[in-house]
Amino acid sequence: MPSIFKFRLYIAGDTENSGHALANIKAICRSCLPDRHEIEIVDVFREPKRALADGIFMTPALLKLAPFPLRKIIGTLNQPELVLRTLGLEPVTP
Repeated sequence: MPSIFKFRLYIAGDTENSGHALANIKAICRSCLPDRHEIEIVDVFREPKRALADGIFMTPALLKLAPFPLRKIIGTLNQPELVLRTLGLEPVTP
């Protein structure tokens, strides 16, 4: 059975960049990891201690929590191939 990819996206409220990052990671997961992903959203304005605990000092920031190894990428995630490569992911081929 294929691994489930677990992500945590840190955003800063309702900012434009946060919205872009969320839309982009959802689109990447839908196309490359269908039915194999979970995305947790953490707003640093509401939960600043969680961001600090994960070493997040800029948003938007995406952590790949599982499968190991942990990976981190900062930005709006608007270049899918770069995001996949940075996170150590390979697209799923149908």
